[in-house]
Amino acid sequence: MGNFRPYRNLLLAQVRAQAQYRASFVIDLLGSAVFTTLDLGTVFILFSVHGSLGGFGGREVLLMAALTALAFPLADLAVGNVERLRLYVRTGLFDSLLIRPLPALAQLLAMDFAPRRIGRVAQGLAVYVVALAVAGIPWTPGRALLAVVAPLAGATLFASLFVAGATVAFWWIESGEFAASFTYGGRDFASYPLTMYRGAFRTLFAFGLGFAFVAYLPALALLGRTDPVGTPVWLHWCSPLAAMAAAFMAFLLWRTGIRHYRSTGS
Repeated sequence: MGNFRPYRNLLLAQVRAQAQYRASFVIDLLGSAVFTTLDLGTVFILFSVHGSLGGFGGREVLLMAALTALAFPLADLAVGNVERLRLYVRTGLFDSLLIRPLPALAQLLAMDFAPRRIGRVAQGLAVYVVALAVAGIPWTPGRALLAVVAPLAGATLFASLFVAGATVAFWWIESGEFAASFTYGGRDFASYPLTMYRGAFRTLFAFGLGFAFVAYLPALALLGRTDPVGTPVWLHWCSPLAAMAAAFMAFLLWRTGIRHYRSTGS
């Protein structure tokens, strides 16, 4: 607990500082929640045109979209600040994190914490609860546990990608758009059934980058459905294992980046 106190104090200081401007704070909080509504609105617009998506009905796709709508904001809340790494590297401020007796990554995540992201998490949670209630899930103890673990595993997958994408800045400072194409693009990819995608594109994003484990495969496990793509049933339950593997790989990449960091020279 003593080791956690500096991060707690830093987070509380960030929240207090932003809460001083109450109107701005509330507007940011509500505004960030609107984005979840817009993302889900896209799904319903597509249904109004086609009636189904990739062979899945509205309640089933809602469950997939809701899993992503909760997992991504959780990751963004926890580690979204890591995207600022390229700015710290460019300006030399990252050096100040390295000379402190605290892990650099933890400091980076605690700095410039944005409480407004809590609004998106709350809205994502509300949508997920509704999706679970209307999806017609044949509940068992295993599915109940998966319903709790799946969004956390999805958040870990997204968080790992946030960290891995930001770490590229140690070698390529202007890597922000490159990393965002995978993090935010992956969020959009994971919101829809894999049956909507084809060929190498589906293989790369669904299994190479692990986005199938965010929503699609857990949703199949919860619904008790077989996969039209042909994945084995046991794989539908493996999102926690995929999340741990992704977190480990992101950690290794971060450690490699730290060892190769040579400062700005200024």
